[in-house]
Amino acid sequence: MAQSQGWVKRYFKAFCKGFFVAVPVAVTFLDQVACVARVEGASMQPSLNPDGSRSSDVVLLNHWEVRNFKVHRGDIVSLVSPKNPGQKIIKRVIALEGDIIKTMGHKNRYVKVPRGHIWVEGDHHGHSFDSNSFGPVSLGLLHAHATHILWPPERWRRLESVLPPERLPVQTEDK
Repeated sequence: MAQSQGWVKRYFKAFCKGFFVAVPVAVTFLDQVACVARVEGASMQPSLNPDGSRSSDVVLLNHWEVRNFKVHRGDIVSLVSPKNPGQKIIKRVIALEGDIIKTMGHKNRYVKVPRGHIWVEGDHHGHSFDSNSFGPVSLGLLHAHATHILWPPERWRRLESVLPPERLPVQTEDK
């Protein structure tokens, strides 16, 4: 009996040591390096959720790539919603700071993206709450870069950073 209690005690002690090391490492990894998220809604169709409400894509979000606010035109990014800070949204980067963009339904026909901001839009125009609704987005709201579709299995692939030709900036300020 004493021998079995010793085994249980050793097992419990080893479990606790592993737990108290693994949890902080996992939390740090998910917060600083990468995590996964389910994409809801139709705003990014056909790139994400092409079947509508029948399925939701699960994507890999890479925090590491946006840590220095390095984004490119065409990247699909996750960001904190400018209108609802408790919500994260996923959109495509259309224009960078200094670019002049022809808007689609924004109060101004043309907008020059201010320093420290980006212009984001959903791929499904007309079904997307994006910069055409709330204007340029501060780089400080960037959360992550969506790099891969992980689920469903038949859609597993790398997400390409492609800017639709009709959404090219009117004028760019390349550094």
